[in-house]
Amino acid sequence: MLPLFLAVTEAAHESGVIEKFGLEWKYVVTQIISFLILFGVLYKFGIKPTIATMEERNKKIGDGLRYTEEMQAKLAASHQESAALVKTAQQEAQKVVDEARRAAKEFGEKQNTEATARAADTLAKAQQAIELEHKKMLNEARSEIARLVVKTTEQVLAKKLSEADRAAYNDAASKELSVS
Repeated sequence: MLPLFLAVTEAAHESGVIEKFGLEWKYVVTQIISFLILFGVLYKFGIKPTIATMEERNKKIGDGLRYTEEMQAKLAASHQESAALVKTAQQEAQKVVDEARRAAKEFGEKQNTEATARAADTLAKAQQAIELEHKKMLNEARSEIARLVVKTTEQVLAKKLSEADRAAYNDAASKELSVS
């Protein structure tokens, strides 16, 4: 830088600018040195920290932007994953509902079959009970009719029958009634 300054001052000296403005060498050199010292101090304590702070801020902004992009990518992936989970859950829920409907239908059919079987069994038992009751009533009616026949015959014949005669008449009356 000093050679440049010397070249400029020599050119200015030759053109007569230095004499015209009343410049003195020692003052110009002192001013240049003062300017360089001031420039060095300002650069070291003002410009350099400012540039470092700006670079640090630019780095933080860049990191923030990268972090934002990463979070947006993760958010999109999480939305896709949650949508897939919801779809899977809906499919599984539909399967459970279908299985429950099928099981309910099978259970209803089984209950219907069992109820039909119980009803048929109850009906068969009722018919058997009715038949037994019918036979019992017929036997009671026969016995009563035989007793009445014997009593009527006894009164008609006006005599008392012995126990053997009564049994014989009862058997004969029972046979006739069973044939009818």
